[in-house]
Amino acid sequence: MSRDDPEVIDVRPEERLDLRRLEPYLRAHLPETAGTFSLRQFSGGHANLTYLVAFGEREYVLRRPPLGPVPKHAHDMRREHAVLSRIYETFPLAPRSYHLCTDAMVIGSDFVVEERKSGIAIRRELPAMYADDTTFTARLGAALVDTLADLHRVDPYATGLGELGHPDGYVQRQLDGWSSRYDAARTTESADASALIAWMRERLPPSPATTIVHNDYKLDNMLLDAKDPACIVAVLDWDMCTLGDPLMDVGYLLALWPEAHEPPAFRVGAMPTWHAGFPTRAQVVMRYAQRTGFDVSHVRWYHIFNVFRFAGILQQIYKRYTLGQTHDERFAGFGSAANSLISAATFLAQ
Repeated sequence: MSRDDPEVIDVRPEERLDLRRLEPYLRAHLPETAGTFSLRQFSGGHANLTYLVAFGEREYVLRRPPLGPVPKHAHDMRREHAVLSRIYETFPLAPRSYHLCTDAMVIGSDFVVEERKSGIAIRRELPAMYADDTTFTARLGAALVDTLADLHRVDPYATGLGELGHPDGYVQRQLDGWSSRYDAARTTESADASALIAWMRERLPPSPATTIVHNDYKLDNMLLDAKDPACIVAVLDWDMCTLGDPLMDVGYLLALWPEAHEPPAFRVGAMPTWHAGFPTRAQVVMRYAQRTGFDVSHVRWYHIFNVFRFAGILQQIYKRYTLGQTHDERFAGFGSAANSLISAATFLAQ
């Protein structure tokens, strides 16, 4: 059992599951369930709830949507299972999904049970031993770009994922959907994004290709090799994966990729890429284009859109916090963080 894993904690009181229903269900549906059952929780992440399930020494990961109402098509465990039950064969950094439960009587929602991949997570700060190691940061930056390019080169049709989404009109639907979600999640102190949304509508770009799109590709959704953290050993959180425009993933990565000279607003919820050695956003785009051959001439639009989208994600979480649907104190500042991101996106659009 992973008692020494700093990412694993005792289950938060308000996020407990009914073990009287869950344990026998899992024993009946998973491949290896000998040994004593236990359940703990992963402390990271801001949306889906993720738990460490163990039967003796055999470990699995259970994922379910957050508590309270969730937006349509978000936190889609059925989608995550559809992807992860197939893509691991051609993209081995994806954990395999073993089982999807759609019986709400078990824990109150759909959930998936997946392979446990082991590694370390880097979130908002680099470990102190690597903070000034420019060789390390350069390698980690390159790995983030190359892994995304490798994902986008996976043939969705050969992988059995050709019916995953509807790529025609994908960018327009993304803009419409996130505009609506942001408006629905606004609170009294939320920034007005109407001018920014109008700017994006007037400049909607053509899509260069259709690929698998992860839709939440960022450093803290990676697990890194404990012996060499510049090597990615797993890509996590696939519940928003679809077929669509690959530059949406690139734009999201850029939105979370602040540079050293930029103001603090660009670091809100971002990756620690302001450390020396990380490639610049322009170098990220160049490396990605060289590895994929895709047209990246409209990448600025995707960058701006995804700063706005990240603001929408934080605002949705903050709204759930204000309504008492989650009591996690990490979310108390997400409203002001979302406002900072709207300001940053507006600045980039000038």
